[in-house]
Amino acid sequence: MFRFDPALKVYLHRDAVDGRKNINGLALLVEQAMGLDPFAAAVFVFSNRRRDRIKLLLWDRTGFWLMLKRLESDRFAWPKEEAVAALSVEQLHWLLAGIDLSAMRLHPERIFRRVG
Repeated sequence: MFRFDPALKVYLHRDAVDGRKNINGLALLVEQAMGLDPFAAAVFVFSNRRRDRIKLLLWDRTGFWLMLKRLESDRFAWPKEEAVAALSVEQLHWLLAGIDLSAMRLHPERIFRRVG
């Protein structure tokens, strides 16, 4: 499996998109619906209504990459919070592996004033 550079930003489009959209249609969605720059050093993630397909769009200095992952009998656990969710590259890999991001909880941050 491939790995993305950890320095990339990842933006998730929450609403379902038409699976027939190609590079131009998705880049327009990034600009108009998400309010982001499609030429930025970022991966833009889209899903269809059934959540069994994910498309990844990213700019690579000389052209766009469009990647598709289709699940045969499962569904992706799609975050539902905000219209445009920002993820880390690690969270993107978890999403692609089928992990439900909303079920994952970090330990609460602890702030202590002294050691003893």
